Amino acid sequence: MNSSSPLAAIPILDLGREYDQRYAGADLHYDAHGHLSAFFGRSVAVHRHDRFFQVHYMVRGQVHVYLDDRPYRLQGPMLFFTPPGIPHAFVTDADCEGHVLTVRQQLVWQLFGNGQTSPRPDLRLERPLCVDLGHQKGDLAKDAEQINDLFHLLQREFATDRPGREFNLHAVVRLILVTMLRFSESTQPDWPVHRQDLLLFHRFNQLVEQHYHEHWPLPRYAENLGLTPARLNLVCRRLANMSAKRLVFERLTQEARRLLVHSGLSINEICFTLGFKDPGYFSRFFSQQTGVTPRDFRFCSLDEGLAKNTSFPT
Repeated sequence: MNSSSPLAAIPILDLGREYDQRYAGADLHYDAHGHLSAFFGRSVAVHRHDRFFQVHYMVRGQVHVYLDDRPYRLQGPMLFFTPPGIPHAFVTDADCEGHVLTVRQQLVWQLFGNGQTSPRPDLRLERPLCVDLGHQKGDLAKDAEQINDLFHLLQREFATDRPGREFNLHAVVRLILVTMLRFSESTQPDWPVHRQDLLLFHRFNQLVEQHYHEHWPLPRYAENLGLTPARLNLVCRRLANMSAKRLVFERLTQEARRLLVHSGLSINEICFTLGFKDPGYFSRFFSQQTGVTPRDFRFCSLDEGLAKNTSFPT
């Protein structure tokens, strides 16, 4: 991509590289929101996916979503859909539960093209969507119930290795997408947010991305944004329902999780890589954020990875 493109400044999140290698070669992948949230944190900064569609279906909890430059705030059950290349960010409450479906662009074209690879099979698939599923009427209320049933079917089918699994998965994915598109005309109205606040929030997240490992104090972030710490906190609480400090801690914890799972670094090396001076303090910090020690998190992740690879061979 041309570096002069505005999209070049928005990172591409590669789930196969950063989270789970099963995404790398898969045409479709299902995961529970809780698994992804445990790894990436509840605040996911603006990013995009290259050649992948993604559907987040949240059963319960409050979700703050930013699709391109449009903000939404909804209580589950809700759904948001991101086509390839669309910048998006979201923050979920601690009690959020739901499902995440990731589908390769080529497979979606095939499913909507009667078995033939077809660019632009349905123009609605090119537009992001955010919809409240809990307050629909008539046939759309029945469609909302069907979305719930289909995601549970997807979850169950994905967790098996029975004959016909791939055919069933493709059928369920097509049903989910077709049912979802019925809500295209009833998309949730934007959550009223001052554009200046939204820009400040995204600029703050960019600064956090650049400097979280330097452990900047909050006043330094605020100074770089031309704000007071109180004003920065107000913006973060308004848009993410978290303090600015909590957002920084979420990013630090997210990177610690990634290094514990994907790197061969020792826990002490991870500590110093993340800018901590004392391994003991790093361990206490990580335990406070996640409820487990770094060592226990690493061992549990390895055990879970082995279980996943055994249950869902690629």
